[in-house]
Amino acid sequence: MTFEEKLRAYAELAVKVGVNIQPGQYLLVNTSIDALDFARLVVKEAYKAGAGRVHVNFSDDEMDRAFFEHASEEEFNRYPQWIVKMRDELIERKGALLWIDAADPDKLSGIPTERLATFQKVSGAALKNYRNAVMKDLIAWSIIAVPSAKWAGKVFPDLAVEKQVPALWEAIFKTVRIGEGNAVENWRTHVANLESRAALLNDKKYTKLHYTAPGTDLTIALAPQHKWLTGGSKTPDGTIFIANMPTEEVYTLPMKQGINGYVSNTKPLVYQGNIIDGFKLTFEEGKIIDAKAEVGHDLLQELITVDEGSSYLGEVALVPHESPISASEILYFNTLFDENASNHLAIGEAYPTCLEGGRDLEAGQLEALGANISVTHEDFMIGSGDMDIDGILADGTVEPIFRKGSWAF
Repeated sequence: MTFEEKLRAYAELAVKVGVNIQPGQYLLVNTSIDALDFARLVVKEAYKAGAGRVHVNFSDDEMDRAFFEHASEEEFNRYPQWIVKMRDELIERKGALLWIDAADPDKLSGIPTERLATFQKVSGAALKNYRNAVMKDLIAWSIIAVPSAKWAGKVFPDLAVEKQVPALWEAIFKTVRIGEGNAVENWRTHVANLESRAALLNDKKYTKLHYTAPGTDLTIALAPQHKWLTGGSKTPDGTIFIANMPTEEVYTLPMKQGINGYVSNTKPLVYQGNIIDGFKLTFEEGKIIDAKAEVGHDLLQELITVDEGSSYLGEVALVPHESPISASEILYFNTLFDENASNHLAIGEAYPTCLEGGRDLEAGQLEALGANISVTHEDFMIGSGDMDIDGILADGTVEPIFRKGSWAF
């Protein structure tokens, strides 16, 4: 395939498999000016697939940074209602939402952590309805990525500048199965394979997971009503979509107060345009009681104190160390990719869909069943080729799930 053919295939994949646009459906695209050309392809593919109306919101890293550097404190404590109303109308119309990420991993480096934390709190509270719709899969949504010059330079610093963006394009194409036959069919096969893993775990109904690796000895209790899911999600009307492209994970939620021990990260966490790395979290009855980081320590402290739920976990995800993204040995400095190269956990809100009947429950009901509630949801990577994971059954039987970073069954 030529580069142009791969671009068109990627745009088609995002529309037909990512959000799985339906006839007459509205589509909201959030992206960067770095993705302008690709966004045009997506819009064309969406209309060709029958979308009713496509609207694109463009952002720019430098403009975003200007807000964080120069906006008044008053503005940091309010959130524009027109943005809220735009997303609320999309939800009411049962529209679809697509993110096309091209952000510089360091775009907000040096911004005071207090400003970053305030923005997280204020925006999270204002967009509560929208977050609820996404976390419960009430609308179809998907996240993909395209290269920008600064991001490509971060990933491939040893390449000549003119080769960095092309190299990142080719790496992305490979992760989303572009150029290996029919991408749409490839994805259907891939998701079916993930579903078979989730089915095996759902049949087991483990009560706990025990993780061991250098710097990690962690026990995670699972809710009795927990469900293992994959990247293949489904709206209430039965529309199947892929929330993350790429995706290599099966995931569920932990019991909020059921986590004990310590865990260390194995890949950098990019949070609010900054990098947090070399960190270790210690848990007692679910709560993070100690957190230390070699890089971004203050930002890590802000992350785990955004609200009460941000000091607890909301997601447990299993990804084999030999996944295609891990095997590439590319560090993307982008959670969308790096989380699919590694077992990971998430600080903050749990997906209600990971509980039987959870989509129909309110926050208090979800909490009563062990789900964590927060305005945050930040994945961080903990997997390696040295990680073992055991599943513990209700009768105390211990079974291997992962050995040396790979599936044990």
